[in-house]
Amino acid sequence: MTALTEAPIGTKTVWNIDPAHSLVEFTVRHMMVSNVKGRFGSVAGKIETTDDNIADAKVEVEIDVTSINTGNEQRDGHLRTADFFDAESFPNIKFVSKRVEDHGNGTFDLIGDLTIRGVTKEITLKGEDNGRGNTPQGAHVAGFSASTQLNRQDFGVKTNMALETGGVLVGDIVKINLEVEAAKAE
Repeated sequence: MTALTEAPIGTKTVWNIDPAHSLVEFTVRHMMVSNVKGRFGSVAGKIETTDDNIADAKVEVEIDVTSINTGNEQRDGHLRTADFFDAESFPNIKFVSKRVEDHGNGTFDLIGDLTIRGVTKEITLKGEDNGRGNTPQGAHVAGFSASTQLNRQDFGVKTNMALETGGVLVGDIVKINLEVEAAKAE
């Protein structure tokens, strides 16, 4: 594996994340009895590799917080407030990779810095390389899946309410699933 700080040998390839074919989805417990899912509809970023090799990838992603969608406009509006994401002060969530641990079997760990509400923490995404292909329009694309979970309180998303029956209104652990399609830049 080539360290990100070393100059890679080979041809640099840039892949632009296709927001129309990518998904940033999250799941969190609600009232300790159900799971609520949501997604961010606006994601942009790029993946840089050497010779299409994921083992030395550099990844940068930016998510527009205002694009949050849980299927409930009132809840989405509340999630944009200072109680949760504070979209006015922190309009974007950012991820910048540090390194890749390639397991050699199509799976990898992507380690990087995630910034939410101005708080940056290192996270590990468990990833899968889904392969490469050509679109009917002739673009060369790559697909990846990844997941992780994090504690929202670590990022300053602390608003909650105790329930009479015990527990809290919103769980602290957030499960994140990503489906990414990226097109090779010409």
